[in-house]
Amino acid sequence: MATKANSSTTPGSSPGSYGEASIRVLKGLEPVKQRPGMYTRTDNPLHCIQEVIDNAADEALAGFGKRIDLIQHLDGSVSIADDGRGIPFGLHPEEGVPVVEIVFTRLHAGGKFDKGSGGAYSFSGGLHGVGVSVTNALAKRLEVTVWRDKQVATLAFEAGDVVEPVTVRAMASGDRKQGTTVRVWPDAKYFEAADLPKGELVHLLRSKAVLMPGVTVTLKHEKSGEIQTWAYKGGLRDYLMQTLSADPLIPLFEGEQYASKAETENFAEGEGAGWCVAFTEEGQVMRESYVNLIPTVAGGTHESGLKDGLFGAIKGFIEMHSLLPKGVKLMPDDVFSRASFVLSAKVLDPQFQGQTKERLNSRDALRLVSTYVKPALELWLNQHVDYGKKLAELVIKQAQTRQRASQKVEKRKGSGVAVLPGKLTDCESRDILHNEIFLVEGDSAGGSAKMGRDKETQAILPLRGKVLNSWEVERDRLFANNEIHDISVALGVDPHGKNDAADLSGLRYGKVCILSDADVDGSHIQVLLLTLFFRHFPRLVEAGHVCIARPPLYRVDAPARGKKPAAKIYALDEGELTATLDKLRKEGAREGSWSISRFKGLGEMSAEQLWDTTLNPETRRLAPVRYGELDLGQTEEAFNKLMGKGEAASRRELMEIHGDSIEVDV
Repeated sequence: MATKANSSTTPGSSPGSYGEASIRVLKGLEPVKQRPGMYTRTDNPLHCIQEVIDNAADEALAGFGKRIDLIQHLDGSVSIADDGRGIPFGLHPEEGVPVVEIVFTRLHAGGKFDKGSGGAYSFSGGLHGVGVSVTNALAKRLEVTVWRDKQVATLAFEAGDVVEPVTVRAMASGDRKQGTTVRVWPDAKYFEAADLPKGELVHLLRSKAVLMPGVTVTLKHEKSGEIQTWAYKGGLRDYLMQTLSADPLIPLFEGEQYASKAETENFAEGEGAGWCVAFTEEGQVMRESYVNLIPTVAGGTHESGLKDGLFGAIKGFIEMHSLLPKGVKLMPDDVFSRASFVLSAKVLDPQFQGQTKERLNSRDALRLVSTYVKPALELWLNQHVDYGKKLAELVIKQAQTRQRASQKVEKRKGSGVAVLPGKLTDCESRDILHNEIFLVEGDSAGGSAKMGRDKETQAILPLRGKVLNSWEVERDRLFANNEIHDISVALGVDPHGKNDAADLSGLRYGKVCILSDADVDGSHIQVLLLTLFFRHFPRLVEAGHVCIARPPLYRVDAPARGKKPAAKIYALDEGELTATLDKLRKEGAREGSWSISRFKGLGEMSAEQLWDTTLNPETRRLAPVRYGELDLGQTEEAFNKLMGKGEAASRRELMEIHGDSIEVDV
């Protein structure tokens, strides 16, 4: 019989207990101080300083500034000054607090969320809104001076808190007309090293000057008195030529194009890119990309767009002039492997991977850059046919080298190999580094996948119904099931145990991707296939060959809003759908002006939709399957509880305990 808890006991007060008092709410900038690595790089303070530099660059990008000056002081502090409009210091109409204070003390507050016609920034470095507030949180002290509207405002913070409130005075005769200066003392306790890496800092400042012709950037060292100045008129071309390690094979291919008002059906006005590309036969390739002046050191979808545009144009030129030798198949890397480039994209609403903004994830950026690069290069090649043929020779040579290398490691077993399943639609390439096979739920989805795939590198194996639960099936009886037989033969790997020295030499695909509907049945099929791989093909999982494709559950047809054109936006699940709708509201879309479609299954998607969301390596979401923190024994125990025939009682208990913690879409 249950007894009541003693009402005098404070919930969560006893050691090791978990109750209401156990939940701690972090306020203000505390989340940043508790977990700085979630918000910035912690190897050194450069990224914190970069947040301030980016704000200054955004003013120049918006056309209001011509200078960015950085000083490294003797006491370890850093000053960043710009001649932009100056951060507003009047009271915020809703918060009743000086705006400049809000900017430095509130996460997710800034001038870059409003992208409509009245927004302060049409194009800026991102939408995270935590930039300089993170700089402030991780600083011993931070001082701000603003020149604006014939007044000068100052305030100071220590450890993120205001210690000197905003004071305003009239502008004196010798004062600057407008702009902002931020002086920051980074707190060494949050960083592995207190000093700024000189090379990275110089590279960052120089790149700002390169990407903003007409803007002067300076770096002064108080200790040595040295002053470095960067101001480029030649832009991307001069920068790329200075950094190449070998002479280019052909003249540099450069260009820029941005959407006009007439093109707003596809892209927002002003979106586009500037680029400069050099092809070299030897030496180290140099690749740098930026989005709204933010360096994206890990690349992203804008680089994928450049790659796609270059490949499409060069492949078309080679085919038009019949230059491709028999038996040679071109792949994007054959073009891209010897390309050095500087790419500067302007994207109205950039979505980055992580707060450090090192990789662009915006799906539309691939189409944006490719749409402008491909026709420009096609025109250039047809105007310079001799150079085009030289480039074609280089690309074909790269393809032949790649094919020879893949033939050396091709894992075919000769005449003794089993005949491939008839329902397998194989890919053309034999290079397992690039090849992928999708195990697709249902013939209908398999048909869309076959039409939407990249036939060069992607194979499709449709599966009828649900795969056999193979947890307790003996290995020699596995092939009695047609689906499992076809999977094994298609992969070129025999079933094996966890302690066996499995032979993976016959493996025909570098990635084995499970592709099922984004519903309960689809999840069940995923579990059945994961059971098969864990039990009977564990070496494939161990070597990282098994993945799960994540198709979206929803499509939102969004109306035009502000500068943003109408668009189709895909959402993975309910959470992403809610975030998407919130974002549309912030962008000015009228409530209910959008329409939401829910995919009942993969078969409902057209080939084009399936490619865009699930098959395209540049824009899809593919989750690798890995062994987690549990050891193999514990993992096996968990699988046994879920899949064992004699474990009904254990499963029932599991559902009773955890059933309320999940939502089931029946």
